[in-house]
Amino acid sequence: MVKIAVAGAAGRMGSRITALSKEYEGLQLVGAFEKKGHKDIGKDIGTVVGIGNTGVTLVDSLESIIDSVDLIIDFTTISSTKENIKLASSKGKAMVIGTTGFSKDDLKEISELTKKIPCVMASNMSMGVNLLLKILQDIARVLGDDYDIEIIEAHHRLKKDAPSGTALKMAQVIADAVNRNLDEVAVYARKGIMGERTKKEIGIQTIRAGDIVGEHTVIFGGLGERIEITHKASSRDTFARGALKAALWLSGKPAGLYDMQDVLGLK
Repeated sequence: MVKIAVAGAAGRMGSRITALSKEYEGLQLVGAFEKKGHKDIGKDIGTVVGIGNTGVTLVDSLESIIDSVDLIIDFTTISSTKENIKLASSKGKAMVIGTTGFSKDDLKEISELTKKIPCVMASNMSMGVNLLLKILQDIARVLGDDYDIEIIEAHHRLKKDAPSGTALKMAQVIADAVNRNLDEVAVYARKGIMGERTKKEIGIQTIRAGDIVGEHTVIFGGLGERIEITHKASSRDTFARGALKAALWLSGKPAGLYDMQDVLGLK
């Protein structure tokens, strides 16, 4: 039995992970924490997320419960996740991370910390998106430089980072497949007289509106035809279930940094 704690357990993602955790044999929710000053600190997390009493009290720090858990699931903020993984690494506790927006230096630090603990980290935990990443790699490799590549992503108005981690992951997978350096060819905005589109560029465009859970479309535009591949998430449950699946998969794994491609056996 893997004893898990959920970071940001009363938030948009944390509440769904918390609620759905009871459906997974092999996982036991033993901890839930939020930022200091949260209005629900001290309450049973089950009553907070609408599943009834669980016997797990929402606390205001990971440090206060970390000795009783095996694994932490974290979909919070960059600063919070960085602090949580430092503590987890020092205590030998596994992690599943769905937070996005990390800098290259952040990722380097996380890579070092996960030399001590097993960790699944992914910009998107849904099975559909991860299958799509595999397909995009194959399509890009076949089409090569003959088709223009554009990525359009849309999320809710409260999302803080842009482009989404998923869009950036898609762009990186495609760039690798066609032997391009994404830092050199990515175009994030177009305005005014820019001249003709270059053959190598990969466009990544962002939309923020309403309560959109997450939508990603990749366009391969050729002369006389185009291929459009779209993934639409209608519920955060798909990400929550992926995170819980990753938590089960991590049990017994050696220290190291993994992703959902590993979890789903797509590598």
